Amino acid sequence: IRAANRELRGVDRVTDVLSFPTVQYSPGSTAGSSTKLLQLEWNAEECACFLGDIMISVPQARRQALEYGHMEAREIAYLLAHGLFHLMGYDHEKDWERTAMRHKEEQSLQAVGMARITDEELLQRARDTMKHAYVPYSHYRVGASLLAADGRVFDGCNVENASYGLTNCAERTALFKAVSEGATQFTTLTIAAEGFPPWPCGACRQVLSEFCANLRVLVTHDGKVEQSTLQELLPHSFSPASGVQTVLKGTRND
Repeated sequence: IRAANRELRGVDRVTDVLSFPTVQYSPGSTAGSSTKLLQLEWNAEECACFLGDIMISVPQARRQALEYGHMEAREIAYLLAHGLFHLMGYDHEKDWERTAMRHKEEQSLQAVGMARITDEELLQRARDTMKHAYVPYSHYRVGASLLAADGRVFDGCNVENASYGLTNCAERTALFKAVSEGATQFTTLTIAAEGFPPWPCGACRQVLSEFCANLRVLVTHDGKVEQSTLQELLPHSFSPASGVQTVLKGTRND
């Protein structure tokens, strides 16, 4: 992609996505307001308009996915959406153009379940979910929001029980909901409460480590926010990567 960027755009550096539109839109116009221009690109055999070409660098997408903390598929989906809107006449040279294009990109990613969300938005979801907690015994409300690698968010609150031991924490409520919907890879967990920091209990840390040892954990209380990682909160955990299942299986066979 560096060679293409150099030869076709005169920019000698690696990039993530390149778009080459066939339609020459009028200034300020996009595909939605350019019916006549699109008709010139109509292909009767394909029953479609040819809008141009998109080139995506998978190695660069992989690097950016690691940097941003989400799945490679999520990054490629964003780059594809970005490229498509360039083919439809959108640009990001000016602030207002960038705002309009980003809005369209987010709408598209939301439609396919890969929307992006900021840490503050994720923290606010946890605060909102906290209000639904069932806590007649401790009166300590906790809300959690778990961001899956594919962009979906799963919320949970703590649900207490008269037997105490059957109480379920907000973190596990969110995780079990996510797994029941087919999500098993996660990037960020936010937890909200009032009074003191709602760091996950030992049981929640162990259950979370089954799916996401490198999970970012943000806790908020009384307007304060603290951050850690699951690996820091639970070093040397039992996990699929630790080989503990092989050891236990060997013990049972003996």
